[in-house]
Amino acid sequence: MALVFREAADTDIDDVFDIERRAFGRDNEAQLVAELLGDPGADPKLSLLTLLDGKPAGHILFTSVRLIGAKKPVSAQILAPLAVVPEAQDQGIGSKLIEEGLRLIGLARTDLVFVLGDPGYYPRFGFEPAGRLGLNAPYPIPDKHAEAWMVQALSDHVIGSVAGRVRCADALNKVALWRE
Repeated sequence: MALVFREAADTDIDDVFDIERRAFGRDNEAQLVAELLGDPGADPKLSLLTLLDGKPAGHILFTSVRLIGAKKPVSAQILAPLAVVPEAQDQGIGSKLIEEGLRLIGLARTDLVFVLGDPGYYPRFGFEPAGRLGLNAPYPIPDKHAEAWMVQALSDHVIGSVAGRVRCADALNKVALWRE
């Protein structure tokens, strides 16, 4: 299994959309990615593509968010979405995309990374529930799903020193995207 990671170029957009559609079995995530890639409020962003044996197999997108109410400046991103084509799932490709994405945005001096995702999956990468740390989602998360709103600090001494509500780019800042 030969995996190659690279930032997605404009010429990769059809492959990115195909990955999103195949991974989720619908167009919603591909449409969200299209909107985020065109949303200036999402910058800076990281659109990372992985090739498995030369074929597009996975994609992850990180986009900028702001922390409203923070008493000091914080550089933050949100991971959304993560997609791996069905025939390449269960091979660790999603994990490797997350790890490589976190490494790259860490090099870009990102302080915090947020995700709304499976609380049984993301903690293995260092994510922890964000709400109990005073880092609130753009819209209220129902109590039964509160653990799904998570954060990871990529800089020391950030957790516990800032609090506030996350404001995403317009494409992601829609209440319907924050409901199950």
